[in-house]
Amino acid sequence: MSRPPTAAQRRVIDAADPVTGRLKGTQTQLAALVKWGFAFRHPRPPHDHFLTPAGHRIREAEQPATPTPETGTPAAPGVFAARVGGEEEPPDTGPARAREVRSAWQGLLELRRMTSADGVTDRPCGWERTHLVQAAALALEAAGHRPAGPDPAGYRVRGTPQPEAVSVHEPDPEALRACAATLEGAGWQVGEHTEPRTRARYLLASPRRA
Repeated sequence: MSRPPTAAQRRVIDAADPVTGRLKGTQTQLAALVKWGFAFRHPRPPHDHFLTPAGHRIREAEQPATPTPETGTPAAPGVFAARVGGEEEPPDTGPARAREVRSAWQGLLELRRMTSADGVTDRPCGWERTHLVQAAALALEAAGHRPAGPDPAGYRVRGTPQPEAVSVHEPDPEALRACAATLEGAGWQVGEHTEPRTRARYLLASPRRA
């Protein structure tokens, strides 16, 4: 049961946390979003409300400039996006960016805790499985790895034709192995492969289920 959200409901949806989808609003607003399928109330205390997949689609439709990770398109102002590498206009670096990344990673860990049956944070959650490139990039950026800029040095995370898998490219072999260690520690299954044509090494990573 769903219908287009009202203007007031859309404002609540637009203000949701960009990573976790956590909502803030009056009980009446949140209950209406639940009724129409745009949000759900978490069963465990403190019973916060989060966007459903339908709510995320509404939010993304309202923010067309949100980046498509495969192309590295820059985010709209005020919209956080992890560095996937190779962005034409990368965000500013510095203390403010570091705080944003740290906050996003902590928010993602909290989402893992709240949406897993046993409350663990060592496995990727549903949001990560539907935002593979952004999730892997956030794990790498939060761990301090260098994303690629206009020059080839640094990591690049890209989607692949394989279901639930991303590729990570990094020209420096030692840095590539460090990326693998970070992703494994963040709950991803990682394998190292060789490009048939270029012979370059790259990672193939998938969220671990257990």
